[in-house]
Amino acid sequence: MALSDLQVQTLAREAMQRASTGDFASAERLLMQLVEARPQSGQALHLLGQARLKLGRFADARAPLERAAMLLPREASAQVNLAGCLAALGEHEAALAALDRAALLKPDDAAIEHNRGRALQGLGRLEEAERAYDTALAIDHRLMPSLVARADLLAARGEWAGALADLDMALTNRPDNAALKLKRGELLLGQGDWLRGLADYEARLDVPGAQRYAPALPRWQGEPLSGRLLVYPEQADIEGDAARRDTLMLARGIDATIECGETLARWLDGPTIRRGAPLDGFAAAAPLRSLPYLLNWDLHQLSPPLKLRARPDVRPAIGWFIAQSPPAGVEVERDPARAGSCALVVGGDSWPVHLAAALGVPTVMILPAKADWLWGPRRGPSPWYATLDLLAEDDTIGLEGGGLEAGLAARLAGRLDAATS
Repeated sequence: MALSDLQVQTLAREAMQRASTGDFASAERLLMQLVEARPQSGQALHLLGQARLKLGRFADARAPLERAAMLLPREASAQVNLAGCLAALGEHEAALAALDRAALLKPDDAAIEHNRGRALQGLGRLEEAERAYDTALAIDHRLMPSLVARADLLAARGEWAGALADLDMALTNRPDNAALKLKRGELLLGQGDWLRGLADYEARLDVPGAQRYAPALPRWQGEPLSGRLLVYPEQADIEGDAARRDTLMLARGIDATIECGETLARWLDGPTIRRGAPLDGFAAAAPLRSLPYLLNWDLHQLSPPLKLRARPDVRPAIGWFIAQSPPAGVEVERDPARAGSCALVVGGDSWPVHLAAALGVPTVMILPAKADWLWGPRRGPSPWYATLDLLAEDDTIGLEGGGLEAGLAARLAGRLDAATS
C-alpha cells in the first residue's frame, strides 16, 4: 500500500526514536517499510544500513549502504559507513576506495584518515597505514584510536619509545581505561621493565568482558590477613597447560594455599585446594600473575620454586616436548607424567618443561620471538629455575644450513651427549 508523505515522515520519526533508545531491531523493521515506500530515498537506505550495522548484520547492511552511497554522492558519512561495512566483511580494498571518496568530500577529517589507516593495515600496507595515522594525529593529536593503532605498529617493529609515547598520550585522555593500561604494561614488561610495567599489568583484572576466573573472595592487595590466603591461576580451565604452567612458575615466595587441579596436586608438597571446594577460613585471594607486583619481585632476585615431592629415579631418556623431531638415535620420553625422571628435558614454555625444571632436571626451553614477559628479554641461564637454560627459537634456525631441526640438534649436541653418557 502506498504511503502518503505524512505517513512516511511519521514512520521516519518513529524509526529514529527507536534507534535513539537502542532498539535497532524495531528501527530496522520500520525503516524497511520506509524503503519499500521510497526505494530511491538515499537517506532511508542509509538509515537502514546503519541499523543493520548496529545489529552486527554486516552482509545484510551492504546492499542498502551501497545504494545509499550512490544516491548520496556528496554525503561523506554515506561513504564512511559503507567503508565500515566493507571492512567488517574483510573487503579492505573496497573499503579504502570508499574512504578515499569520503576524504575528497570532507578533507582534513581525522576520523576518515584513521579509518584509511585501518583499511591500509588490513591490506598489509603498514607504512601507508602509519602515514594515515600520522595524518589523523596531525589533525587531532589526541585521537585515541589512532594513537593506539600507531603504537601497535611501532611496537611491532621494535620502536618501543615511540609506542610508549603514543600510549601515554592516549592515557592522558582516558586515564582509567583498563585496556590501555594493560597494553602499556605488557609493552613495558616485554622490555624487562618490571618497575613500571607491573602496576599497569594489574589492569588486566579490570578489563570489561575479559574471561578470567576469580574465586568469591576479596582480592588481596598485600595487607596482613586474619585468615588464610588463596593463590590461584586465572585461567578458566584449571587442568589446562597455561594454568599448570603458571602454578609451577609463580606459586613461590608466599605462605598460601594453592588452588590447582588433580594433576599438580599429586606433585605439590604443600597445602592445596580444588577449584569449587568450600572456601571457609580464607580471608582473601590473589591471582598468581599478580604476585610479582604484590610481592615486589625483581627478575634477578626470585624466591626458589615451590617445593615438590621427591624426584623419581632418573633414566637415560630425553624428555621431548616440542613439535620438532628429536635427533636420531636418542631415547625419547613424551609422557608429561614422566618428565621428572628424564636425564634432560627439551621443550617449549609448557607445564611438563616447568615441572622438570622445578624438580632440578637439566632443562632446555625453546622460546618464540614473542615469549611471555615473565622470562624477560635475556636468554641463557634463567633465574626462575637453577637447571633451566632458555634458547630463542630464532637462534636455532640456520645453523649448518639445516633449518630449525638441524639447528636445534646442533645447539643441543653437548647437552644430549652429557645426558646420555
